[in-house]
Amino acid sequence: MDFIAGAIGGGLSTAVGYPLDTVKVRIQTERHYNGIWHCIQETYRTEKVWGFYKGITASVLTVSVISSVSFGTYRNFLCTICKLRYGAADAKPSKLDVSLAGGAAGAARRIQKKEEKQSGKQTFQVALTVVLTNPSEVAKVRMQTQRNPYPSVASPQPVSKPKYRGSLHCLKVIAKEEGFGGLYKGCSALLCRDCSSSAIYFLTYSTLCDWLTPAEKNKPGFLVVLLSGGFAGVVAWGLATPMDVIKSRMQIDESEQHKYKGLIHCARESVRKEGAKVLFKGLGLNCIRAFPVNMVVFVTYEAVLRFTDHYTNKK
Repeated sequence: MDFIAGAIGGGLSTAVGYPLDTVKVRIQTERHYNGIWHCIQETYRTEKVWGFYKGITASVLTVSVISSVSFGTYRNFLCTICKLRYGAADAKPSKLDVSLAGGAAGAARRIQKKEEKQSGKQTFQVALTVVLTNPSEVAKVRMQTQRNPYPSVASPQPVSKPKYRGSLHCLKVIAKEEGFGGLYKGCSALLCRDCSSSAIYFLTYSTLCDWLTPAEKNKPGFLVVLLSGGFAGVVAWGLATPMDVIKSRMQIDESEQHKYKGLIHCARESVRKEGAKVLFKGLGLNCIRAFPVNMVVFVTYEAVLRFTDHYTNKK
């Protein structure tokens, strides 16, 4: 059930935060914006509302799968640790246990596990994510940074055709022009970003829930879940922003450009040209976006689990 609850929460949260994600990617990868508001104004002026939602369909579907794997792996891994260390899957985990399970959840988004599991469901989900995640991220970033001017009555000039007509067309063009490797640009930065931030993400959520839940209650209330989820997202994205900047820059590096040879080269060149502050481009926006997005993720996740538990117990 954790897999299903995670998928629903991930899909809803993506729809909520996507416009700000588009602004974030543009600020991180382009130098001509003076700030968040300037980027929003320019995007709306040239592309209208649709400019903020480029590539959203593929992103919602992919994030649903990613979130499913993340929450499912986290819960199963945590139960396994508790069973091994304390003899019971439902024993109270330590902060180290939560961090390890969170790190495993982040790694599971990117790495296919080879060893067999008791249930084939987890292996299938993780394998599926490897195939979908990075290509989807590349397509999302390319779509979000593509200029596609909105037709204007005042301008007699015809609007140029966009290079990418949609997420699937974008993937097709990348594969044709840049080869299979083009679909996996920025994979190393993505892995570093997700492993570290996921560990902090689940640890922060678990810690805040423990602090804010009265001792007589065995489960946090929905207000506690909302606040804990929101702050967990802010802390995790604060940590993840430098790698997120590098990932985005590597992924928009098209075949004719070849600016970056890898993660280290991208980081070094970006800092050399724009200073260390470049690694924190979009930090404020990431934190602003992370609060409502992760409130939705966790409250949806908890609501689905509690509803199914209640329904099952009634039977």
